[in-house]
Amino acid sequence: MELIDCARLTASSRNIQAIRFMIFNSSAMNNRIFPNLSWAGYIQDWDGPVEGERPSAYIVLLGDTTLAERFDIDTGIVAQTILLTASSQDLGGCMVITMKRQELRQILRIPESFEMLMVIALGKPKEKVILDEIEQDGDIKYWRDADQNHHVPKRKLQDVILRF
Repeated sequence: MELIDCARLTASSRNIQAIRFMIFNSSAMNNRIFPNLSWAGYIQDWDGPVEGERPSAYIVLLGDTTLAERFDIDTGIVAQTILLTASSQDLGGCMVITMKRQELRQILRIPESFEMLMVIALGKPKEKVILDEIEQDGDIKYWRDADQNHHVPKRKLQDVILRF
């Protein structure tokens, strides 16, 4: 609730506040949600967290289409706020956009008037995330090393600041 409370106070396009939330933290429902999500698309030999390491909660972000037609900017603001708040509480999280939308819509009984925007998976982090600088080849794909550390390449600061 605290994560969503922080998110609801963030900026919103035209102050419409059209993002809605569903919270799931029971094993039974989490087990139904998990197989409908896609994990780490760049890592081809990994199907996501194994049993015992899976998220302990999910927040489903929905766009209320009776209030707005587009949610792209608000979705990012809300999701990042949730993840920053989670991190401050020593929780880990993952934004999941690739999902079996129709299956989840049925499982979660989501009315057609709501657009499924994202699922945020939450829990105590097992893996270590290491931020690496992007190499000369420009490869942005994240990867796992032999110790299962999750490496995420990031552009150098001087490469993202433009001077014309």
